[in-house]
Amino acid sequence: MSKKDKEGKIIETLSHCVSFGDPREYYNNLVQIREETEDNKEYEFLSEILKALSSRDRLLIIDMLRQKDRCVCELEVLLDKSQGAVSRQLKILEDSKLIKGWKQGKFTHYSLIRPVFEKVLHLLNKWTEKITNWFGEFPTIYEL
Repeated sequence: MSKKDKEGKIIETLSHCVSFGDPREYYNNLVQIREETEDNKEYEFLSEILKALSSRDRLLIIDMLRQKDRCVCELEVLLDKSQGAVSRQLKILEDSKLIKGWKQGKFTHYSLIRPVFEKVLHLLNKWTEKITNWFGEFPTIYEL
């Protein structure tokens, strides 16, 4: 299907979706919104962080590090996972800059990186403060 055919099909579908005036103009407005958000660095950052947090094991690691710095062997016990499994999860968290590992003798210890968590909280708060369409508060077609 060509881009023009796809556009026409979407505009046709939009014309039956809700009453918002000219469907072609509405389609163009939606395209503009998409283009404005495509290169949003904050979305990219949050997306990477949320991917890193999308595992129960990684959330548990974060929780365990919230209490104190830990070495891999401690996390093995706390998660009841092998050293390799724990190390894979730590790598994902470290790559996302949520934690930092450092050598202490033969062992690598990990701790949370506070400024990254503060940035995540700031961006999520900023984002949720702009939400105007919470469930149960949907605007009627007359308010649009």
